[in-house]
Order: sequence, then structure tokens, then C-alpha cells
Amino acid sequence: MSDIDYLLLEAQQNIHELIAEQKPLEQILEAIADWASHMMPGSLVSIMRFNPQTDTLSLMPGRRFSDRFVESMQNFPIGDGQGTCGTAAFTRQWVITENIQKDSRWDGLHDLAEAESLRACWSMPILTSKGELLGTFATYYRAPANPTAEAQRSLARSTALVALAILRNRDAENLLSLAEWYQALLTNHPDGVYTFDLEGHFQSCNRALEDITGFSADQMLGRHFDFLIEPDDRAQTQAAFNRARSGEAIAHEMMGTHATGRLYYLQTVAFPVMIRGEVVGVYGICRDITRQKDQEAQIIYQRNHDLLTGLLNQAAFQEVLCHSLTADGGAGTLATMHLNLDGFRAINEGPGHPTGDEVLKVVASRLKNLAGPDVTLARLGSDEFRLLVPGFTDRDEVIQLAERLLAGLAEPIEVDDHKVQISASIGIACNGTQLNAPYQLQQFADLALDRAKRQGRNTWQWYSGPKVERSRHSVALRQDLHTALEEDQFEIHYQPLVDAVTGRMRSVEALVRWHHPSRGMVSPGEFIPLAEQTGQIVPLGLWILRQACTDIVDFNAQRERGLRVAVNISSLQFIRDSFLDDVRQVLKETGLPPQLLEFEVTESVLLDGAEAVIELMQTLKTMGIRVALDDFGTGFSSLSYLRDLPTHKVKLDRSFVQEVATDHRMAAIVQGVITMAHHMDMMVVAEGIETRAQQEDLAHRHCDILQGYLFARPMPLAELKKLPELLPVDHPE
Repeated sequence: MSDIDYLLLEAQQNIHELIAEQKPLEQILEAIADWASHMMPGSLVSIMRFNPQTDTLSLMPGRRFSDRFVESMQNFPIGDGQGTCGTAAFTRQWVITENIQKDSRWDGLHDLAEAESLRACWSMPILTSKGELLGTFATYYRAPANPTAEAQRSLARSTALVALAILRNRDAENLLSLAEWYQALLTNHPDGVYTFDLEGHFQSCNRALEDITGFSADQMLGRHFDFLIEPDDRAQTQAAFNRARSGEAIAHEMMGTHATGRLYYLQTVAFPVMIRGEVVGVYGICRDITRQKDQEAQIIYQRNHDLLTGLLNQAAFQEVLCHSLTADGGAGTLATMHLNLDGFRAINEGPGHPTGDEVLKVVASRLKNLAGPDVTLARLGSDEFRLLVPGFTDRDEVIQLAERLLAGLAEPIEVDDHKVQISASIGIACNGTQLNAPYQLQQFADLALDRAKRQGRNTWQWYSGPKVERSRHSVALRQDLHTALEEDQFEIHYQPLVDAVTGRMRSVEALVRWHHPSRGMVSPGEFIPLAEQTGQIVPLGLWILRQACTDIVDFNAQRERGLRVAVNISSLQFIRDSFLDDVRQVLKETGLPPQLLEFEVTESVLLDGAEAVIELMQTLKTMGIRVALDDFGTGFSSLSYLRDLPTHKVKLDRSFVQEVATDHRMAAIVQGVITMAHHMDMMVVAEGIETRAQQEDLAHRHCDILQGYLFARPMPLAELKKLPELLPVDHPE
């Protein structure tokens, strides 16, 4: 139950207590008006009492209307065409006026309504169970409006409560029987209303309760409420009943069993029935909230699952992994597998994405059947899956599982009378390797997967630690990397980031390049991970920062308006104690204003704790340095951290951009990120723009900044200086 629902239930409970305590009618009606106003935001509640001697209605005074309007609504005649309330009272049916100024029933009253700024009115007659008119309950609105189904139910609930209050007041005044006013509630209330004796046996119920439970009144009367309640919920329901029997009003939820056998959720409020200060029974109100519960469960499911395959998603898998690594003090054995389908792209590009989706569903089903119930299985996206294998006794168990998976996936898959042959590569890592953070176990599995791919695919590889995993090539490259730092073999290339609409350069990103003396250009994808593994990323990152600041100062010297430079910062460098001191020293040496410096960090900086990272980002922001979140959506961090990060920009990874035009789910994710970021006052950058179609699509989605080969490739500083201020873009209509 939401906080708002609890507040409304408490308010309704308070109204029933006021009625039971025979408080003044004006106080009760004012409480009902407040309750109805909260259920129907923007409404002005009007309660009019009927005077049978004069056949007129009179508006109950209150703070919602001016004195002039209240005075004008005294002794108002009822009749067909006498405003909304007069007509409702006359016809004994509820009346809707969507636009007062266009409703002939308001002739002669238009000026009065205009002076009160009233535009719409919905009115329902207040009737007893025998059809006696007590008055009208209406809601006014400041704009033309029609009631929703929920608004109609709220009006019905409010009208039933007013009928109960008026009848109870009249009973107290005229010494009428309790049955008369209570029958109005039973008959008119759209929720289930019922009474119990002190032992919990049904004494009365209304039609709504029959509809909710599927049992007739005859089937319920005299029986204990337990027959409606699921066994697991009977104890708490009995406890709630005992509290009501002791004189306390209590609200709670429970699961019931419908007459058809299906289960449903009930939201109930129980009250003591008091006569001359003595509890003689218990009455209650209940509501079927099964649909609400189903919707809540669906939201939770969608948040944690891949909707195509029904498997866990990356975020949920990460939570399971972190919990498993810390359970039992981290003493249990745990292996993770990273499984990637071989040649899946050819299926999407050949038979098409619908066929690819069907293949993924079959693959997910086979993996579940082959892995068994103890293995946690997740889909990361596209054709990548992860498995978490707990509690294995020896390595052979995991290897046998990997071989079963490979054999099972090798079986042909039939889709639309086509046989699709597919295989997979698997990387395996276990917690026997020393871990500094949970994500490293997945990284090790990723490295093992890469090795499986290099060894011909359709195989598995087990990560055996850095010493075994490094080849002679990587050992040599590590030494070369150390030499490159000493001999200044690196240089910085710059790629512009342009305004999605105007094409104006907004900033540039500094990208490191390595000119190896014998191998030529070495890919950053090869030497950056090696630098991170060896710790050389820290001195390399400091060199990149100093060189980028020096270059951009030189570049801006020729410009009227300084251009900002973005520098990628490794998580290892970002969290070092000396990082802030290094930044201050570089800015001092180069003379670059901090407002022209931006750091790009990935979500991995959060994995070892968010609080210190947020504090560091806040310090940088205070200095004038901006921090952007790079490769957004591809890391392992919780989305909830985004709310607290003092970052002004998120960068959509190129993998999103490449599929946004062909995958409607990816397009929905991109649009959702853009909308979410804008609501949080953040800018959005899309990387990897290579075609006009991609540029036009992202511009249509109101992405702020674009980056990619379509506008300019990364280039040395000398070429950047020759680049025009405006780069050509197509303007979306």
C-alpha cells in the first residue's frame, strides 16, 4: 500500500470514528470534503442539504467558496434544468456539467459561476437505501473536465459517507434506529462493507462484498471470516480483529480466496461497533487491490528482468553476485561464466531481428534447463549471458556444466521453418582468485571469454590469474608501455563534440594515441586495459591530463571564446588520494581555467563505494571542473546513484546509438535516458554518430550533443586548429 493510500485510509477511518462518536454534522461533513478533495485533486467539494418542506437545496458553509456564492446557493430550487445539483436532486441521478458556460441548465447563473471561477461541476444525489433524497454531493473544477472511472468511484464513496453522516445525525436527533443509517452505507458503498459478532462471524454484508468474494450473503452470514482468508494470513487477520474487538480501529492487508478458488489481495479497515460505550461487534470496509498488487509486482519484475527472455538483467545479476561473494563471510565457492553466442550478428543481419529474438528465447530456455535451479542466469543484452554457479566442490563440476551448455546450444534451433545453427564461447572465473571488488570476477570471466574467442570459439576457457593469462606478447607490450612513457611515444588526438542542432563545436575530447617504434599505431583498446592491469594507467593518465591542458591553452589562444576539453580518467586514477593535488598542480602549471576542464568517468568508479566518489565530484564541481558520466548504461552501478552524483552530463555509449534505428527496445532506452537526464538538468551526449540517419534520429529525440566520425575523426592539435567553428548537420523538421 502506498503512503497516499494509507493517508486516505486513515482519513476515512477518522471520519467513521467521528460518525461513531456522534460529532457535530458540520465537522463530519467538512472532514468528508477534505477526504474527497485529496482523492480528487483540484476539486472544490460542495455538499448541499435537502429541505423537503421547501423542496430546495442549501449549500453547507465552508472555506471552499466565497460568502456570496454560499449565500446564492441557499434555498436553491430543485428541478430539471436547475443547475447541476438541482437537476441531480430532481432526477435522482448523477449529472455531469463538463463546461458550465455552455450548459443551459446554468442559465441565469453563468455570471455567478464566472465570478467564482467555476468551469465544471459533477453532482451526485445523496439518497437513503429507500430512495429518500438527503441532498447532493458535488465537485467543482476550475477548468472544463469529465470524470474518470476512478473519479466516479470516489464520488460514490464520498456520497455514501455523507449519507451515513446525515442519517446518523438525523437518527441521533430523531431517535431513529441504527439499522436505517447503517443500511445506507451497506447499500451504497462501492467497497465491501460488513459486520461481525464478537466471535468473528458475519452478521451482515453488502452487494459489493458479494462481488469481491464471489460468495452470496446467505453463504457468508453466520460463518467465521477464516473461510475467506488464506491460511498463511489467518493469524494476522485474527490479530487485527482482536484489536478492533478491543476498541481499536485497525487497517491491514491480507490474501483471500475467491469462491472460484483464485487468490486476491484485500485492503481492509476494521472498527469496533460501540453502543453506550460498550463494544458489541466489529464492522469493516474492504477493497480488492489485486490489480494494484499485480502492477507493483510487474514493475519490480521489469526492473530486474530482461523482458525478451525473462532472465535476470545485468543490475539484478550484479546484486546477486555481490550478495553471494559476501555470504558466509565469502567462504563459499563461486564461479561465474560469461557466455557469448558465436556469429549471432549474422542472424540479425540475415533472417532479421525477429528471428534473432526467437533464437535468444530458445537459448535462454535451453540454458535454464541445462544449468538447473541453483544456477543464477542473466542476459546482459544482445547475445551475452552470465551464469553464477554456487557451491561447487571441484573445478570439474563447472567444466562439465560448461561442456553441457556448449553441447546443448549446438543443437539446431527451428524458427519459422528455418533451422538456425549456433554455437557459443564461454569464459569462466571463480572466487579462488584474489578479488579487490565484486566486478573483478566478471572482468576475469570476460578475459577468459576473449581467450575462448581467440582459440576458435565454440569452447570454454578458465581464467587462471594474471601470470598465466598474460601471453608473451602482453609481457613484451608491458615493457614497451613503460618505455613509451619514458620516451614520450604518446600523443593526444582531439575529437569535437558538436551541438545536435547548430553543429557548433561545444568541446573536444582528448584521446591518447601510441606510436610504437616498430609496431606503428597500437590500439587504445589493447594498451589501456594493460595499463590498468599493471597500474601504469596512473602515470599515463597524468601525462594525458597535463598534455591536454597544455594543448587546449594553445588552441584557445587563437579564439575569442575558450573551448572546453574533456579528459577520460580511469577509476584507478580517480580514486587515488593524490588525484586532487595532481589536478591542482596541472592547472597551475598550464594556466588552464578550471571551467574549461571536464573529466569523463565511467560507472565503475562507484563500485568500491559511492560516498567518497560523490564527495570528490562535489569538490571538483566547487573548483569549477565538470564531471561527465561516460559509457552510461553499460556499467555495473545502480541507477539510483545517478540522483546523487554532482554530474552535469551523461554520455550514451555507441552501442546504444548503433541499434537505436533498428531495435525499438534500444530506442526506448535511449529516449528514456534523454528524458530522465533532462528532468535532472543534465545534458546528453551520443557517441559514435557515423550516419546522417543516426544524427537526425538523435536530434529528433532532443539529444543535446553529438560526437562521431560523421562530423570529425580524432585528429592532432594542428588539424583541430584548421577545423571550422560550425560543422554541417541536418536540421530535423
